[in-house]
Amino acid sequence: MTNKDIARRFSDLAAIMELHGENPFKIRSYQNAYITLRKLDKPLSDMPRAEMDAIKGVGKAIGDKIQELLTTNDLQTYRKYADVTPAGVVEMLGIKGFGPKKILAVWQDLGIETVGELLYACNENRLIELHGFGKKTQEEIRKSTEYFLKSRGKLHFAAAEELADSVIHGLRDLKIADLTIEKVGELRRLMPVVEKIDLLVSSPQTAELDKLQGFVNLKRDADDVQIPIQIHTCAPDEWGSKMFKYTGGRLFLEKFVQDTEGVDFKGLPTEHAIFEKAQLPFIAPELRETGDILSVASAGKLPTLLNLGDIKGVIHAHTTWSDGINSISEMVHAAQHLGYQYLSITDHSKAAFYANGLSVERVIQQWAEIDKLQSELFNFKILKGIECDILNDGAMDYDAEILRGFDLVIASVHSNLKMTEDKATARIIKAVENQYVTMLGHPTGRLLLSREGYPIDHLKVIDACAANKVCIELNANPYRLDLDWTWIPQARERGVLISINPDAHSTAGIRDIRYGVLAARKGGLDAEGCLNSRDVDGFMDFIQKR
Repeated sequence: MTNKDIARRFSDLAAIMELHGENPFKIRSYQNAYITLRKLDKPLSDMPRAEMDAIKGVGKAIGDKIQELLTTNDLQTYRKYADVTPAGVVEMLGIKGFGPKKILAVWQDLGIETVGELLYACNENRLIELHGFGKKTQEEIRKSTEYFLKSRGKLHFAAAEELADSVIHGLRDLKIADLTIEKVGELRRLMPVVEKIDLLVSSPQTAELDKLQGFVNLKRDADDVQIPIQIHTCAPDEWGSKMFKYTGGRLFLEKFVQDTEGVDFKGLPTEHAIFEKAQLPFIAPELRETGDILSVASAGKLPTLLNLGDIKGVIHAHTTWSDGINSISEMVHAAQHLGYQYLSITDHSKAAFYANGLSVERVIQQWAEIDKLQSELFNFKILKGIECDILNDGAMDYDAEILRGFDLVIASVHSNLKMTEDKATARIIKAVENQYVTMLGHPTGRLLLSREGYPIDHLKVIDACAANKVCIELNANPYRLDLDWTWIPQARERGVLISINPDAHSTAGIRDIRYGVLAARKGGLDAEGCLNSRDVDGFMDFIQKR
């Protein structure tokens, strides 16, 4: 189990104990364990017991439970509550914004025991009968429940990739001669959310391959997700044809067949041979979603896609000054070790009290620490940045005098996520028009498979960023990937730069840049359109002009 898997179990334990009205102090200790454990760099499975118990907020009792999870993949304490709770009620705990107290009310007072019954009750206006519920609350629960049902049985890319890699490892252990295995389907197309894992397997040992065909339902314990895995098999001499067939999206393949009617693409050993036969340049797998890309390819206008090695600097990183778990020095040295030229420290602003946001006095103290560390460094630049909250009216969380002192300001929404589209759009546009804002952070605030983003008029926001020369963040955290890849072409058409930002809360989080690059590639982004693909001089030139 990974640290995040273990942390998730403590979050689940806290929620089900709260559902049953247990000791609030114990519940809070498990909630705190979730926050702490998910951010640890070193795997808990590699820690000696004494080191584990010494983690702040862990101690012997929680340490025993961590050890139990590592040994048995289960928690008896959790099982005790789950065994006396209907499975559908436990499932409701996964609905964002629908807490244990409200779940208890609909369970006990209305007898609702499944997510389907919950949605039906919302549509029948039954929740407004309950004390503390009104039409607005009922509507919010209805929307959250619909999103939950729509997201069920899916994984975000990082989790699906991890699962696919584990299956591939298992297949290789079968020792089939000359075995070739590749991911195809949604994973190869780099979809941010995956409903199914497709693998293509080839070997001259066709009798052995026959044993591998078909679906395999697997369960990821961390996310409690059942996801189908389909293994496709082929002979080596038809590898290219099958890779092409099982990779492309439905709309792409339909248009390709239509455009190449009468051409036989069977039995080709490489994908390049298919494109040569179709008289097209090679189209990267991540671009094979719709048929539109075929016209772009025919016109010779395919982009040279961004690569991870193009990224020169780390933008959007949190430290122990707010809610990160590593110091400024540790984040700097990690970025240096990974070969980056610069790092922007962007802790939370004062309104984010829940994340230990920085008061004006602490901002000035942090600047002094950065100056001291910078004086000891050569060939590496530390930028004094901030992730500044956009307040309800679109104003920034600091006044102009403080904002002026930052090298970089990322403007982000973290509160009041339930505005109408018009109000949310106007709020963001006002922030973008602030002369000290460098970039817009995670534009919709979405959490993939957990929380829909707040509604905004993307084109109006992109136009405002273009008019004010404000960059847009593609938040690389695999749970966000926000700005969504589908809006990258519109941003680039209007001259808006994209910054691939890890939103790192630890040194390990810096590596999330990779997921952002993959999402950017799907949106057709090239290095020229990526702000932090610029070297330190080019980057500083942009933000100083801004």
